[in-house]
Amino acid sequence: MTSNSSNSMQVPEAKAAMDRFKTEVASELGVNLKEGYNGDLTSKEAGSIGGEMVRRMIKKQEEQMK
Repeated sequence: MTSNSSNSMQVPEAKAAMDRFKTEVASELGVNLKEGYNGDLTSKEAGSIGGEMVRRMIKKQEEQMK
């Protein structure tokens, strides 16, 4: 059975790469991520990680379009 969720990764290797990216960004922001469930993070902490990831992906894409 396949998932049609918009949150699913289309390339299996992408999940591992995104997890590494998330861990790197969290570390740089001083947010302590652990393996597995991180439900103890505040909304602010989780949002700061996701927001920074998006900023960096947009910046990289803009640089490639130049």
